[in-house]
Amino acid sequence: MILTKRQAGWTADGKTLRDDVTLATLLSGNASEMHARLVEESGEIGGAMLAPIDAHHEVWASGVTYLRSRVERESESSAADVYAKVYEADRPELFFKALGWRVVGPGQRIRIRKDSEWNVPEPELTLVINAHREIVGYTIGNDVSSRSIEGENPLYLPQAKSYDGSCAIGPGIVLASLEEIEQLTISLTISRNGEEVFTGETAISQMKRKLPELVEYLTREMSFPDGVLLMTGTGIVPSYPFTLEVGDVVTIKIGELTLTNPVTS
Repeated sequence: MILTKRQAGWTADGKTLRDDVTLATLLSGNASEMHARLVEESGEIGGAMLAPIDAHHEVWASGVTYLRSRVERESESSAADVYAKVYEADRPELFFKALGWRVVGPGQRIRIRKDSEWNVPEPELTLVINAHREIVGYTIGNDVSSRSIEGENPLYLPQAKSYDGSCAIGPGIVLASLEEIEQLTISLTISRNGEEVFTGETAISQMKRKLPELVEYLTREMSFPDGVLLMTGTGIVPSYPFTLEVGDVVTIKIGELTLTNPVTS
């Protein structure tokens, strides 16, 4: 089942849900309760598709969860050993990415910072986690990042990661088991003037860290009564000197989902 959000409300497999159904109400219960709430009604829902998240929901992110990410972070940074230590440490890197009202959805514009000369998309499996710390499904996340800012000093990470247009989510939430999620692959295509200028692919199985481990650390000392979304890191990182340009189109595919966003500044 795929949950999507449109201007007129939430849908499950394209069928309208009751007006009182929100993502918070769905994620407040356990997994079986969530499925019980998804009572479909007749008729298609209209309006443009939005990011499958509500305004108050939080998006968190993980870093250096793939070997590829570690290598690229070390090459860009003046403090390369920091990333090696994170990759090998018991504790993962976790950071706050965005509130729901800052998230852009399918077809909406992602941004590159005007004060950064090196910017990349980061295609990431994004877990949907309920209030009971259960993984109930996934969506696609694009953790757009300013590598020149992060590379200058790791303490600049919030500025490199969190700004207007830096977080895209969508197009929907696929309800799936952990076993199904672990079998997924991720692909990234960047087009410029109608031509592909970068492509890449990786598999969730290539992650250094297990998905439940990331969830456990995120929720260890924080509660999320309305649920939370967690980006799980990227294994596809364009190497220097590639950088996004205004007018590029970024397409990410994970499982049965495809998220496409144009780039602006």
